[in-house]
Amino acid sequence: MAPVNVRLNPVGVVIFVIGLILSLFYLFGMPDLFRREQRVSMKELLAVSIGLAEKGGDRVKAIHDSKQLNEAVKGKTKEGVDEMLTSGDLESHKAIFYGFSKMYPSIKVISEEHDMKPVDFNQITGVETKRQEVEDVIKSDQSIPISRIAIWIDPLDATKEYTEDLLQYVTTMVCVVVDGEPKIGVINRPFEKETIWAWDGYGHSKSLVQGTQKSGEEHSFIVSRSHAGDVIKVAEEALGKNVKIIEAGGAGYKTLEVIKGSVNAYTHITRIKKWDICAGNAILNAVGGKMTTLDGDYIDYSPLQDMKNERGLLATVNTKLHYNYLETFGTKAKEAMDDKSKDSGHH
Repeated sequence: MAPVNVRLNPVGVVIFVIGLILSLFYLFGMPDLFRREQRVSMKELLAVSIGLAEKGGDRVKAIHDSKQLNEAVKGKTKEGVDEMLTSGDLESHKAIFYGFSKMYPSIKVISEEHDMKPVDFNQITGVETKRQEVEDVIKSDQSIPISRIAIWIDPLDATKEYTEDLLQYVTTMVCVVVDGEPKIGVINRPFEKETIWAWDGYGHSKSLVQGTQKSGEEHSFIVSRSHAGDVIKVAEEALGKNVKIIEAGGAGYKTLEVIKGSVNAYTHITRIKKWDICAGNAILNAVGGKMTTLDGDYIDYSPLQDMKNERGLLATVNTKLHYNYLETFGTKAKEAMDDKSKDSGHH
């Protein structure tokens, strides 16, 4: 029997292949290769970050003015200092955290505070995606895939000082991170009616004024009021007696003092949470400053990383000075931190 020649109809083959592909898409979903990921305008996100930081600040101020702080101790620091919680923290958290969640549902937001009760989204108001103060300074934009973005917020920095009426230290902060790097920082000072913001590489608020670096032989450091650790002893061992230590509340406030040129450096030789420092880090980067661990490492703000920075902190606006302090003060501070860690491990 003679062989049968089978001739395939090219049109039929194409229709069959298309049908097969569509069936696979229907059964298993669209492959990632064909999905278009949502992208976010960083300029809009900057405007929203400013608006929400100020909205949180308004809640902080209103609650303080009403004298309904409802203070409570939520825990203790590693050094045994009470960590305070107030209605100001919680109301600011709601305004900022859920403001972002409503406007950008897919963005990961990390906050210092958490809610005990469900929140009615109908009561959460958004903010404008365009602000004239941003338009006046920022002349270009960048579009970033949403999966590369995370937002760190501190709804009320310097809560202890808030309860003590040391209101100059109080801030609300927002930090936008791309691939773990702080890019946008917003620090609102609700009791000073001031908001400082910066987008690294693109510009900063007109309210951000960089002062001249303090000159002379004196080494001036700004440190925490409540958990300075052994910083005075360490600084004098590393740099001699000509050291001036200024104690202040709030990581945001202290970073701004460095940028203004009021002090040489902001340092911390105990554990610090990343939402305390992220916004200041972004603003410092935007003016050419540096914030690192005492090991000299940049801080990774990826949302899956540890929320605590365990290896101390050094922030300066002068790169040469930064490396000098890492070699002198930083070396001594790391020894003190390691000794304390060993001692605590023995008990």
